[in-house]
Amino acid sequence: MRTFALLVLAAISHVAQAQTFRSEEHSFTVTRVISGLAHPWSLAFLPDGRMLITERPGRLRIAKDGKLEPEPVSGLPTVTPQGQGGLMDVALHPNYAQNGLVYWSFAGRGADGVGTEVARGKLVGNRMEGAEVLFRQSPKGTTGRHFGSRLVFDRAGFLYITLGDRGEMERAQKPDDHAGSVIRLHDDGRVPKDNPFVGRPGWKPEKFTLGNRNLQGAALHPVTGALWTHEHGPQGGDEVNVIRAGVNYGWPVITYGVNYGTGTRIGEGTHKPGMAQPLHYWVPSIAPSGMAFYIGDKFPHWKGDLFIGGLNRWLVRLKLDGEKVLREERVLHGELGSIRDVRMGPDGSLYLLTDDPNGFLARLDPAN
Repeated sequence: MRTFALLVLAAISHVAQAQTFRSEEHSFTVTRVISGLAHPWSLAFLPDGRMLITERPGRLRIAKDGKLEPEPVSGLPTVTPQGQGGLMDVALHPNYAQNGLVYWSFAGRGADGVGTEVARGKLVGNRMEGAEVLFRQSPKGTTGRHFGSRLVFDRAGFLYITLGDRGEMERAQKPDDHAGSVIRLHDDGRVPKDNPFVGRPGWKPEKFTLGNRNLQGAALHPVTGALWTHEHGPQGGDEVNVIRAGVNYGWPVITYGVNYGTGTRIGEGTHKPGMAQPLHYWVPSIAPSGMAFYIGDKFPHWKGDLFIGGLNRWLVRLKLDGEKVLREERVLHGELGSIRDVRMGPDGSLYLLTDDPNGFLARLDPAN
C-alpha cells in the first residue's frame, strides 16, 4: 500500500498551487490535479499509480504522471449517452492484481430503449481486451433520467449494481423490473443462489432490494462490511440507507420529498409498515452523488466519517456512531461546483470529480 501511495503522489506532484479551507476538525487544501474532463463520472486507482476516469459522453481515460493520456481506452462496448446516462462507474475486481479485470457501467441500447449495463474486460496498454457485458437492465426505457449507477464489490466478492427508476417511479415497486433496485451478482454475472427473490414467481432473481429512486453513491462500511448507499429524492428527500437483502426502501410509496413545482405529496406519506426508513435524509435536497468512508491517516479526526458529494455544489461530512448520524458538516460550500464522485485515494487523500463540460479532479490534503 505504501508503494501504491508513493506512486500516486509522484504522479500528481507538479499540480497547481492549492487553495486552503477550514472545516470543523481539519484545515485542508484543495488542489486541482487534472483538468479538461468532459462530465467526469467516476475514478479508480490502478496499482501502478495510474488512474482510470470515466467521462459520461462515453470515454474511459487513463491519467498518468498527472496528465491524461491523449487517446481514450478502446475496446469498450458501445455507450449510448442519453440525458443523465452514458459511461458511468468504474471499479476494479478485488483480485485485480491477479486477474487484471476492470468493471464499468454504462447506458446501453436495446430493442426497448436505453438502460444501465455492466461490462468487464482486461486493460492491456490502452485497450480493453475481451470486453463482455455481464448485466443488462430489463426492461430498459425511453427517458434520459435515473440510470443509477454505482458498482461495489463486497468482502465475499459479490458485485452490487445500483439502479435508478429511469424516471418512471412506479417501476421501483415492480418485482419483474430491474429499475429502482440494487442488483447482486457473482463477479462473472451469475445470479447468487441466496439472492432474496430467487425462485419466487414473477421476480427478477438479480434483484437484492426494491423501492429505490436513483442511487448514485455506494460504499462498504469499513468496520461492518455492510453496503451503504444514498439516493436522490424528488424535491427533497435524498436518503442514506444501509442495504439489506429483500428490503423495500419505499419509493414512491413513502418519501420525505414532494413533487417538483407543486410541492404536493407523493405516495402515502413518510412511513409505512414493511418499508424501511432512511438512516439519514435531506430536506431540501443536496442532490447526492458519490460517497466514500474516510479510513486514512492524513485526517485523523475524520477517520470513520462518511463523505458525500452533492451536485448542488456541496461536500458533506457525516460523523457516525455505528448506524447513527451524530452530526453533519458542509465541508465545501460551492467552491468547486457540482461534485459527482468522492474517493479515498491509496495515499490517504480525498479525491473529488466535478460534473461539468470542463470538469476536473481535485485532491484534499491536510493544510500545513
